[in-house]
Amino acid sequence: MAPKVPTPVEFMAGHQRLFFQMVVKKQFTPESKFGFLSVATFTSSYDNDLNDLDLVMPVLINYNFYKDFSFVAGTTINNSVGFSPLAGMQHSYANRKWLAVSIASLFLNESRSIELFGIYEYKPQISKGLNLYTRLQYMYVHKTIENQHARSFLQLRAGLKKEAFSFGLGANLDQYGPEREFKPNYGIFVGWAFQ
Repeated sequence: MAPKVPTPVEFMAGHQRLFFQMVVKKQFTPESKFGFLSVATFTSSYDNDLNDLDLVMPVLINYNFYKDFSFVAGTTINNSVGFSPLAGMQHSYANRKWLAVSIASLFLNESRSIELFGIYEYKPQISKGLNLYTRLQYMYVHKTIENQHARSFLQLRAGLKKEAFSFGLGANLDQYGPEREFKPNYGIFVGWAFQ
């Protein structure tokens, strides 16, 4: 029987904003070629400025057609490009040390935006029960109709992981719109992987 895939939840208190993320990745049944993936992120400034609320939430159904490769289809929403159905391809790989998920998709609305998304973790064991925890996560959305940047981020994490608990230092580097308005946020993160 395949091991259960955890549902990691993370909070980061940064110098400018508070960040929350939850990743849900499940197969419909252990033998099914169909699965579900959602990487929901929410960011807010501490003064609760409504112009600084940020939401990114893809909801994807995937169909595994060959080894670690899948077709994906679903919806995405973020406050820079709105709501859209999308379709694309996914590659995922996981073992005790590594996690890698890469998705390339096309928005099926009038913007015809393209999105590249990835999560990459490296978690080697340091000692019994303690692992290094590092993560690089990115998203890039490009509006093809206007040939311009719509939304992107780069998230970096470095810390420790003890069983389901992780903690350490984080950086979220967000950019918005064709002018690439830059909103960096540096802080401390804590996470828990629910089973």
